[in-house]
Formats: sequence, C-alpha cells, structure tokens
Amino acid sequence: MTLLSRAVLALVWLLHWLPLGVQAALGRGLGALFFRLAGSRRRIALRNLELCFPDKPAAERERIAREHFGWLGRSLIERGLLWYASPERLKRLIHVEGQVQLADESERPVMWLVPHFLALDVAGAATQLFQQRWVASIYQRQSNAVMDAAMRAGRLRFGRGEVFSRQESALPLVRAVKRGAAFFNLPDMDFGRREAVFVPFFGVPAATLTAPSKMARGLKMTVQPVVAEFLPGGAGYRVRFLPPFTDWPSDDAEADARRMNEWIESEVVRNPSQYLWVHKRFKTRPEGEPGLYTKR
Repeated sequence: MTLLSRAVLALVWLLHWLPLGVQAALGRGLGALFFRLAGSRRRIALRNLELCFPDKPAAERERIAREHFGWLGRSLIERGLLWYASPERLKRLIHVEGQVQLADESERPVMWLVPHFLALDVAGAATQLFQQRWVASIYQRQSNAVMDAAMRAGRLRFGRGEVFSRQESALPLVRAVKRGAAFFNLPDMDFGRREAVFVPFFGVPAATLTAPSKMARGLKMTVQPVVAEFLPGGAGYRVRFLPPFTDWPSDDAEADARRMNEWIESEVVRNPSQYLWVHKRFKTRPEGEPGLYTKR
C-alpha cells in the first residue's frame, strides 16, 4: 500500500507539469471511468440528487451526476497543481472575486464558511496566496499515512497556516484564532449527532453542526462565506469571497444552522454538479427514522 501510494503521488506530481486544459481533459476521462466503475459512490450521488431534487426528471439527475463525476475526476488530477505548482502559476489560474482581504482588514477574527464544493482546496490555497492573515483549518485525518502526510504538506506548503485533525480537541484551534488566525471552516458534512441538530437541507432533515455558530458567537468572529468552483477547460478556477453575514451568528444556534443550510442550498442550485454528492449527507437520521441509503 505504501509503494502504491507513493506511485500515485509521483504520478500526480508528473501530471501537474501539463497544461491545465490537458489535465482537465484527463480528469473528465477519469471521472467518466469512476462513474462506470465506482458503483457505490454513483448510487450515493444519485440518491442524494433524488432526495434534494425530487421534482427533476431522473434523466436530469443522472446528467448532473455524470457531470459531477467529471469534476470529481478533475479535483483528483489537479490536486498536483495545488500541492506542487509554483505560487506564481497558481495566482494566474485562480481568479478571486470579492473581499479577499477582509481577514487582513478586520479588527475581529474571521471565520470563512466554505461549503463542500469540489474546488474547496482551491479556496484554501487562495486564502494563503491572496491575503496575509495566518490560516487555521480542520481536516479529516486519512487512514493511509502516506496520503495523510501528503495532504498536510500540500495544504501547509505556503508557510501561512496550520491544520488540526478533526479527531483532536478544539482547544488548539481556538487558541490559534485567539492568536490572530482566520478559521477556514468546512461546516456541511454529516459527522453524527454530536454537536449537531436536525434541520432541513433541501427539505430533508440533515444532521448539521452547531459548532460554527457557537464558536463564531463565543469568539465574536466575523463570518464570511467563500465558494470555489472549477472553470471549464484550462480557464482555471474562481473563488468568490462573498460579503460577510450581517446577522449571523445569532443567539440561536439551531436557527443559525437552518439559515446556513439555506445559504448552501442557494449556492448548490447555482452550481449543482460541483457539490460533493458522493458524501452521505443524510446518513445520520433522527431517532426512529429509517436509513436513506439502503438498497432498494
């Protein structure tokens, strides 16, 4: 497994030298192969789309899923750009919009709220390339030690941030924010019932973290939504630093979770094929409800 992982990383490193348009074509091809062969992930994506867009015809949902796998393939192939390309090349490829320097200018600590679109690692690179504030983030530790080390090294290579494992206590992250770091927060995955409430996501009750609201309120943070996307072919990437929320967080963490999901819904409707549909967003169910991913 170690040798295979190192071989994969070597291939990713080699591919990053190719023009982005070539990498994009390879990624789309890889995604088409995944759609055919990765049956369990294909079923999860199609089920999520069925739950979130029940009024769309099945053929339309399948079209979105096929496009999604194409973007997913790109996200894997183009990971080498984010991990190995020069900062100058990345700055040419990443097109930032909006208040990218809000964290630099804010007197209060900033939380970037970054939903799981497939280009979210591009947003992570943008926060270190286009502004000066130290960046703190949380990541899911990988079971493969070689890939885990590569992921950490890739995300930290600009020397402007630190990452904390989700399996650790939140205290090191809180200390980093108090020292002046901005928090790159990925809030929209199903991590179980702990620190979560069930609020609608496209009308389906979804276990949604209350920690973003509670942390932002406790540390008096300014919350700025950030959304990243792939552009077609070799055009690069777009990262939108949106205006900060004016009335979030409130003193009601459950209401904040509901409003956060509503905002993410609006962004998914804007760009449905690039949202992370292969994640079991509705895996955790309210007491007494049956699972939503059982084979039918």
